[in-house]
Amino acid sequence: MDLQKAIRELYDEKERIDGVIASLEQHLRTNGSGAPKRKRGRKSMGPLERLEVSERMRGYWAARRMDGTSPIS
Repeated sequence: MDLQKAIRELYDEKERIDGVIASLEQHLRTNGSGAPKRKRGRKSMGPLERLEVSERMRGYWAARRMDGTSPIS
């Protein structure tokens, strides 16, 4: 096995890989990270979901009034 030839081929492959890495890094710098940004905070509710929560809470508070318990002592 010719070690000089193997070393030369490895250096060629290393240069090719370095070029691909540089190209990808340049792409990231010009086009952003590519990762979707997550929204922070609470997710908003749609009208139907808001209505469901409203009805559920109305029932919850009605039951609390019937039991005679109060959130404030």
